[in-house]
This record gives sequence, structure tokens and C-alpha cells, in this order.
Amino acid sequence: MSARGASATADPAATLSDKGRATQSANVEGAAIEPLATAEIHGLRKSFFRRDIEVHAIDDVSLTVAEGEFVVLLGPSGCGKTTLLRCIAGLEVPDSGTIDVCGKRVFSGVEKTHLPAHKRSLNMMFQSYALWPHMTVAQNVAFPLETRRTPKVEAKARVAEVLALTGIDNLADSHPAQLSGGQQQRVALARALVARDRLILFDEPLSNVDAKVREQLRVELVEMQHRLNFSAIYVTHDQVEAMELADRVIVLEHGRIAQDAPPAVVYDRPASRYVANFIGNANEVRGVVCEVSPGDVAVDTELGKLSCSADTALRVGDAVVVIWRPEFGTLVSASEAEVVHSWEAKVHASLFAGAHTTVVVEVNGLPMRIVTSGRDIPDVDSVVWVHVPKHHLSALPDNVTRP
Repeated sequence: MSARGASATADPAATLSDKGRATQSANVEGAAIEPLATAEIHGLRKSFFRRDIEVHAIDDVSLTVAEGEFVVLLGPSGCGKTTLLRCIAGLEVPDSGTIDVCGKRVFSGVEKTHLPAHKRSLNMMFQSYALWPHMTVAQNVAFPLETRRTPKVEAKARVAEVLALTGIDNLADSHPAQLSGGQQQRVALARALVARDRLILFDEPLSNVDAKVREQLRVELVEMQHRLNFSAIYVTHDQVEAMELADRVIVLEHGRIAQDAPPAVVYDRPASRYVANFIGNANEVRGVVCEVSPGDVAVDTELGKLSCSADTALRVGDAVVVIWRPEFGTLVSASEAEVVHSWEAKVHASLFAGAHTTVVVEVNGLPMRIVTSGRDIPDVDSVVWVHVPKHHLSALPDNVTRP
């Protein structure tokens, strides 16, 4: 679940952040004005050739980022997320499509427009720290202002402000080699923020620091983004990071958008098997649709006939995968087991993780994971019953492979 408390709704209007909606204002007739779009991408394509094979890194991608919105591009290596970010930044030249930043056309395949990165009213924080080793922290942070010919007095004040904001004002005279990884990341973040651009791009900026520092930096980034109200497009392959940071998560698959929705919607109602398996863990069993009713289907599976929710239009005879999250299942005694959606299971292992325990069981030869917050964990090789409520079972077309 996102720390931002994104609403679990499929309404497209809900994909705007609270901050984006707050920028709406009424005109003289009282009608709401749509929030400004900080970035608009339409029909973007980018291909590469690898060993004489054409690879569609970006394949007809369209998306809009509202003012003050934090959008995360999520997916495995090779899905196109970094290529898309670099196209927006001006570091790659797309094959076709358009890119607008803050209402200004910065790329058009038809019009042959391609503004260089330094003219795009945006800044970028790279996966590598990309700090000048011969410059002090203050000099590194001031560099974007120097390239834009900001007056020295104003530049000095801005550098001092952003160093205090990122908590590294005491390191102003230090050099990068004297800093820890977390401190270097804060310098890189300060440099991205100092020019006060409305759009900041992040290319896996926290991947090179340890887990505890990464968690703290995520909190700080959310706080700063709320305070400064910049728009962000953030690339990561870390699903937890995506859920915690995002107003909207865009899951990419082979250069295309597989799902674009608030974190809770992507997690609770994945659009495909690919998304379900990339975002979190999912238990799944194959089956065939045997009955269809509005919003629900019945599926014949190895676990028996299952009643499931289904947002996708399915027909009788379709091959599907029924999925459910490990935390949606419960371990019950035989006397508590319900007739529907309950199965006898044998315990294979339990994985204690402090706040929760993952119990690995086998049902009719199928492996299954159940996450429980309780401490009364069944013994290995013991027999238990597993129950999953109907509303937590989802049927998705069985037409993609596991990522």
C-alpha cells in the first residue's frame, strides 16, 4: 500500500494525485479547470538493433503527469522504463511520437523537434551519483545554476536552502570521496532540486545504498516532494519502493504499458497475470471458465470449482489463471473450514519475518503461500485447512508468462 494513501479505485480521475487535484481552480463561471500537465507523452516509439534484431524498447507509449504528481515507472530489466525516462530527459532521440514538458513541445517526430536536455525545464537524478570528484558538495549542487547563468547571490542562497532541506548543510565544503553512499545520494538529490524545475526525473536513485538508508531516503523524498510540490517520474524495479512513493504506478512490459493505476489498484486488481506476478507475490491455479455472470466467473480448477471476480471480459471455455495474494488466505482448523474455497493442506515450511510469517503449504500437489501475522505457527508436516474468501480470488486470462 502506498504511503500516500492512494484510493483503490479504477476511476481514471483517481489517477491524479491529491496535490494535482488541489491545483484545480474555478473560473469565473465556477467550472473546475483541469490541473496543469507537467509532462505529456503521446505515441512514443523507440527501437534499437541488437545483433541485427530490432528491439522495440518503447512501443506506442502515451501518458500524462499532472502538476505535483509522483509517477513511478516499474518493471523488470529490459522492459523500457529507463529508455522512456531518457527520452523524456532528452538523452535519447525517439523514433516517433511527441513529448511536452510544462506545456512546451520538446520532441516531435513529425515536426523534427528535439530540444537538448538543458532546455527542457527538468532535472534528473541518476542511478550513479554522477558527482564531480574535484568539486565540493556546494559546488556540485550549484553546477546546474551556473549552466543557467543564475546570479551568484541568488545561486548561493538557493544552494544553502537546498543543502539545509536535504540535511547536508554541514557537508558543504566536503568532497564526494569523503562522503558515505547515503550522503552522496543526498547531494545528488540537492543538485536535482536546486534549479526549482517543475519536473524531476529519477533513474533508480536509491539502488546503490543499503536497505536501511534506502528506507530513510524514501521517507525524506516523499516529504520533500510534498513540501516542494514538484512532479516526479521515478524509475525502479523495486515493487516496495514503487508502492511507497507513487501516486500512480505504471507497469511496463516489453515497451508497452501493462497497467497504469494507483498502487492499491495495481496490487488488489492487477490487469494481467504479468502484473500480478511482478507486483508482490501471488498464488495461482490454472483453470477453465465454466460460468459467466456480470463481474464474476466460475472456474473449474484442480482445487474444484472456484467463484472469482473478473474485470476482464471472459467467456465460457477461456483458459484462465485464478490468483490471490498470500495475505488474503487464512489457516483454519477442520471445524472452521468452510465448504467453499477451503482446502486441506500439508505444511512444508514457515518463514518468520518479525511482523509476519509466511507459511508454505501444499494443496492437491500445488504449492501455496499464506502470510499470517499470528505467532501460533503450525508445525512442518502438520495438516491444516486453508480458506480464501471469494472476493479475494481473481480470474485473469492465461496468456502471458511469469516475468
